[in-house]
Amino acid sequence: MNVWALGDYPRVAREVLGGLGPRLVQACGVRAGQRVLDVGTGSGLAALAAADLGADVVGSDITPELLNAARSTDARVEWVHGDARDLPFDDASFDVVLSCIGAMFAPDHQVVADELLRVCRPGGVVAMLNWTPAGSVGRFFEVFGGSPALSWGSPEYVRSLFGDRVSALTATEDRLPVDQFSSAAEYCAYYKRYFGPTMAAFADAEDSAQLDRRFLAYAEAELRDGFGYDYLLVVATKA
Repeated sequence: MNVWALGDYPRVAREVLGGLGPRLVQACGVRAGQRVLDVGTGSGLAALAAADLGADVVGSDITPELLNAARSTDARVEWVHGDARDLPFDDASFDVVLSCIGAMFAPDHQVVADELLRVCRPGGVVAMLNWTPAGSVGRFFEVFGGSPALSWGSPEYVRSLFGDRVSALTATEDRLPVDQFSSAAEYCAYYKRYFGPTMAAFADAEDSAQLDRRFLAYAEAELRDGFGYDYLLVVATKA
């Protein structure tokens, strides 16, 4: 089961995560006329931000339901079904290869890193926005048993995956404010209704009441401390 096909991820992306795409695109300096690939595009957070700047953009994702939703809302981007571990594009065919909380969730991290670099031209930019393991989203996934995807939020880990195939790499931590929810109960209800991974976790839970209590305690603590989603912004230049 592909958990990203559950619920309504485009709604979550639009209502909660919408600021991430423009942040990533600005950080990697996308310009009009560049050939840009957004890997694990989901509903197109970064792809659409790049298209707004006049870039020639391809958005790729493994989940047909997300691609269909994106395709129905914006025709400026070429939406292509593809696995981040085996991208359906030629070597060195993009000026900028980016991923906004997308490719990090694919298995086989080294293979994914290899593919991101393979389709980027020499001197081009590979940029990612990834959730951090010690931040608020890391704590979110801990409620549901953790996720190996969060390793991508460590600068040292990303550097180890890219190795000497990049000539420069910067990694900057930042935070996206989450201020759409007036209570912890409202936050939990929203994610249980619209966010696929949360829905799947509750469907598989042996004790859903206990999971409910842990989830609510997480949300109460985050709202009390000032809710925001912590991320790592990586910008690398291919050697």
